[in-house]
Amino acid sequence: MNNLFKALNDPTRRQILDLLREGDLNAGEIAERFDMTKPSISHHLDLLRQAGLVESVKQGQFITYSLNTTVLDDLLAWLMSFQKNETPATATNATEQAPEQIR
Repeated sequence: MNNLFKALNDPTRRQILDLLREGDLNAGEIAERFDMTKPSISHHLDLLRQAGLVESVKQGQFITYSLNTTVLDDLLAWLMSFQKNETPATATNATEQAPEQIR
């Protein structure tokens, strides 16, 4: 979970997640939207991948990135377990039953 919080702590990485919410992009397409070097973007993408927030697929010479929200679901369940002394399991059940209340 430390990798997750480290990844979410950086504004550039949060912007990358916002971009990927709209659809899959390759590393070059992501880099075009930022005023920084491609190696810097690759570093950010690697940290997001290590945290489980993005998945990558190599297609020829390109690597395409997509958003992986399952890690966020787990984090949300853990955070919700702190409400009303719930356990993570009951918090997970609550998120499955009422997703509109979470958003």
